[in-house]
Amino acid sequence: MPDIIVMAVVIAIVGGASAYIYKAKKNGARCVGCSHAGKCGKAQSECSCHTEDK
Repeated sequence: MPDIIVMAVVIAIVGGASAYIYKAKKNGARCVGCSHAGKCGKAQSECSCHTEDK
């Protein structure tokens, strides 16, 4: 019985994370973990996710 509970919790966590990523990508976020993900790629973005090293 405890194994079933643990598996249910793991499945719920993975499902929730997958739903969060799907929703963020659907809304146009390029870097899901970045706090500026909604602004990524726009003209005056503060996002440092896609900066290139020179």
